[in-house]
Amino acid sequence: MTDTIFDIQNITLNRGDQTILKNVSLSVQRGEVLVIIGPSGSGKSSLLRCLNRLETISDGTIHYNGKDIHNLPILDLRCKVGMVFQKTAVFDGTVGDNVAYGPMLRNKTLSRETILHLMEQASLTDKLIDRDAHELSGGQEQRLSIARALANEPDVLLVDEPTSALDPVITHRIEDILLRLKNENGLTLIWVSHDVEQARRIADRVLLVEDGNIVRLDTVDAMLDPEHGDAHVLAFAQGLED
Repeated sequence: MTDTIFDIQNITLNRGDQTILKNVSLSVQRGEVLVIIGPSGSGKSSLLRCLNRLETISDGTIHYNGKDIHNLPILDLRCKVGMVFQKTAVFDGTVGDNVAYGPMLRNKTLSRETILHLMEQASLTDKLIDRDAHELSGGQEQRLSIARALANEPDVLLVDEPTSALDPVITHRIEDILLRLKNENGLTLIWVSHDVEQARRIADRVLLVEDGNIVRLDTVDAMLDPEHGDAHVLAFAQGLED
């Protein structure tokens, strides 16, 4: 099996008369952590959402495991390419109900034991399984979102600024959970972040997007090492941090 899990070629995304992404091409390697950085409105989240067809590209191709994503059943694609959003959508019901939601859409019922295992993977205490999901804290909601994505047995997690509203302690905890799951489950993480220090901590490679274009894609050291990184990217990153 190829080491490339996503092959993205010459994609353009238009919304009305506005071009959001312009002729974007890149490959994502299986098992890597690719962090996408750039200013607000640069197209970071839109690029992420193209990968599981939450956005429909106007031109170009996206292949997942060698298959055009637009030829795959959309529910199957979104199971294998899960997403953790900046703001978690919490459904009515218990925490356990929320974890089991994805499989339920495919007429699959998860046992209580399986739900508890998924919660444990996401560092959610088993005492929460019967709690109303709307009673969770922000950090707990993000861990619920991770457990719910894991219930679909994904290969890839698309992670859209999941820690932007969380304090530093919880931010590091969410990072640790996702990196552990990446190592234990062989996940590929494609992670949008506005936090350059976070990119330095977690990334294998960094993609800088500006005005719908790829500025550079390289290793985290080549891009962001304070002494030896790319001068243009470092200056840009300093602007993000400020």
